[in-house]
Amino acid sequence: MRKSLFTVFAFVLGLSLILSACAPKTPTPAPATQAPATQPPATEAPTQPPAPTVAPTEAPTQAPFVFGMLLVGPYNDRGWSQAHYEAGKYVEQKLGAKMIYLDKVNPADRPGTTASQLAEELVAQGARLIIFNSDDMKDESTKFAQEHPDVFVIMASGDQVWKEGKAYTEIPNMINIMGRMEYGKMIAGCAAALTTQTGKIGYLGPLINDETRRLAASAYLGARYCWTKYLGKDARDLAFKVSWIGFWFNIPGVTDDPTKVADDFINSGYDVIISGIDTTEALTQAKKAHDAGKAVWAIPYDFIGACEEAPDVCLGVPYFNWGPEYLKAIKAAAEGTWQSQFVWAGPDWKDINNPDTSAVGFVKGKALSENAARMVDQFISELAGGLNLWVGPLKLQDGTEYLKEGEVATDQQIWYLPQLLEGMEGQSVPQQ
Repeated sequence: MRKSLFTVFAFVLGLSLILSACAPKTPTPAPATQAPATQPPATEAPTQPPAPTVAPTEAPTQAPFVFGMLLVGPYNDRGWSQAHYEAGKYVEQKLGAKMIYLDKVNPADRPGTTASQLAEELVAQGARLIIFNSDDMKDESTKFAQEHPDVFVIMASGDQVWKEGKAYTEIPNMINIMGRMEYGKMIAGCAAALTTQTGKIGYLGPLINDETRRLAASAYLGARYCWTKYLGKDARDLAFKVSWIGFWFNIPGVTDDPTKVADDFINSGYDVIISGIDTTEALTQAKKAHDAGKAVWAIPYDFIGACEEAPDVCLGVPYFNWGPEYLKAIKAAAEGTWQSQFVWAGPDWKDINNPDTSAVGFVKGKALSENAARMVDQFISELAGGLNLWVGPLKLQDGTEYLKEGEVATDQQIWYLPQLLEGMEGQSVPQQ
């Protein structure tokens, strides 16, 4: 078989050679004629190799810094918690960070759950920094910060890392931030004193502690100053009563009802109510009384937009602007420049309502008369010029000397005020 295949292959090859020898040859082309010497030879642009195709590249995107916030009340309470929530949105806008939050972090709304446990939930969702926004979270914020040294912590209104404070603890991953609301409360007290027609101012207070005592006392000092200096009246003719409800806002069955407390003020002849609680009952009850024909006014607290609830009775609102200080702290955490510190930030006296620089502000309300508004502005100018109402002689409510004649209170004396001041009516310490 292999032999026969070879014979066929040889025959085919020989036949191919014979046929190619008999085929006509292809003519050779004539050489190209050159152009006359008088014409330059034609030239072509050198052919460039095609540029390599490179896929477009994008700058690597960096994941936003995620921070968590625990709010003691509803995020939209028109008071304390909303002021913090809005500050978080401010940081998102300015820094390109991302906020995650849990609100209603309190024993009534989340029984059996601690703030530190909820903070861990936020960390599990990617938060690298946690803001605890209420004084009653102080112990829980300390516990969490110590158990999670790799997570940054802001404790609003606390004093744990204040080296000159009474509760100092070295916590490298914590910053305390608080606004000097004492000034805002002084301005509120001034507006109340310039407006009252009965000489009776009610202060709707939350629970009793160092913070709430000094803020109520600041409102009294502002009221007394404007009552005596601008109106020329005797301080003994000014009634200033504090009624506490037992928490930052109403918890049915646990606290006193702030609606009833406000009504009791109004029915007892107190025609201006200054709020120290997180929510707006003082304002809403004053509006009801006003609508019923009574001359009653109120001053809400915490949130810049609080007067919108009842503009016809609102004299103004002292408010916190947490945004600038939160931005500084969160930016430091993101950039690696974090330092544990205690921050007690005051107003920007060039413009106390500057959203980018002032930690505390005051917005005058529609119900504040033009004459009173002018005097409030004058009072603010005096404060900006160095007026200090925490100067002796001052006595505590029980008659104990607090500050001697001409003595200026230290930050520690103000922060840890042990009682209400002489001239104020109301409970100074919690009942045991």
